Amino acid sequence: MESTDGQQTHEDLIGQAEAFITACYAELEKFGIETDKRLAAIRSEVKLTGSYKHTGEELAHGAKMAWRHNSRCIGRLFWHTLDVIDARGAETAEEVAEALLRHIGHANNGGRIRPVITVFRSGGDPATAIRIWNHQLIRYAGYPGDAGHPRAGDPASDDFTAVCRNLGWQGTGGDFDILPLVISIGAGEPQWFPLPEGLVQEIPLSHPEIERFTELNLRWYSVPIVSDMLLEIGGIRYPAAPFNGWYMETEIGSRNLGDTGRYNRLPAVAELLGLDRSTNTSLWKDRALLELNRAVLHSYKQAGVSIVDHHTAADQFVRFQEQEKQRGREVSGKWGWLIPPMSPSSTPIWNDNTLKDLHLSPRFIYQQKAYAGWLEGAADGLDGEANAAVSRLEHAGGQPADPDQRSTTDALMCPFHHQ
Repeated sequence: MESTDGQQTHEDLIGQAEAFITACYAELEKFGIETDKRLAAIRSEVKLTGSYKHTGEELAHGAKMAWRHNSRCIGRLFWHTLDVIDARGAETAEEVAEALLRHIGHANNGGRIRPVITVFRSGGDPATAIRIWNHQLIRYAGYPGDAGHPRAGDPASDDFTAVCRNLGWQGTGGDFDILPLVISIGAGEPQWFPLPEGLVQEIPLSHPEIERFTELNLRWYSVPIVSDMLLEIGGIRYPAAPFNGWYMETEIGSRNLGDTGRYNRLPAVAELLGLDRSTNTSLWKDRALLELNRAVLHSYKQAGVSIVDHHTAADQFVRFQEQEKQRGREVSGKWGWLIPPMSPSSTPIWNDNTLKDLHLSPRFIYQQKAYAGWLEGAADGLDGEANAAVSRLEHAGGQPADPDQRSTTDALMCPFHHQ
């Protein structure tokens, strides 16, 4: 229940807290008096202050539960291994940036990727709420181009790149410029922080058999750290809680590099392979897609960076389902997101007609882009590229461009299946 102005009532918050604590403490094998005492303390705290604070143990297990509940994630077999970093004590943008840099290094771990989440303070007080403006902590810039310059970089980053440039950051205008971190606190001005050289591990792509593949000059970074989603645990919302798993190869090959709305490199791969692109019946797209994904797997393994192929990931998801069934828990799943973007019918998920989105809590939730209002407010002083970004955001209502994302504010996201 919410109040007439849409705000969360004390009763509603207590109800969500009770549901979470009961489930969390049962999984932690805390029963009886210990659970009752904690619930009584939360009721008193909410009635006195309007909110409550999670213990470190509650925060850690709640974040793990949110990953386990993520209906779009194929990699949940490892939910219990999530490394939860409690950064609720970070006060300034500089302290937040330092914690984010530590997250990148800790998650990368020399290529042996660790699943990690860093949780900053809750957003109960809008004046002190922390927002990370990046979609991912590591992301390549996008340059739309104009009559005199061809487009370059990642089209998914065009708008955010315009924000960064108008804050003072300048890239090279190339295909693989790493964007800075952008952080704001409350209504304060955003601050940007460059990623130190050498922190981000990038993998140049080569092919196990096609020596000329390196002529394509393709590369990608080692770890996807989604940073613009909200983490909800027991009614408490954390608007800054970046998290990561490791890559599934199709997310790089099929989507990031292969999608026509992203790097669109399938034609270049086909040309390198000498494929006939004059007709769809040559299946040139399929053949180019396969070799591009082979290159991704080969290159990451050669560099010693954790990655999983889509067949192994699907088998791991089935094992996750079996484990959850043994524990008496129902698995929340969104079939259209769990099937991989290449050869989905060859995986065991294809014929699974039991999957349904259960909207479980704790959970990850989409938020409005942190920079939508800032761009609109600063429009008079922006250059042409940034004004075009404002127009795109206004057309999208400031919401994510994916139609499935716009359908509900509670849509879930996966570190393996990011847009």
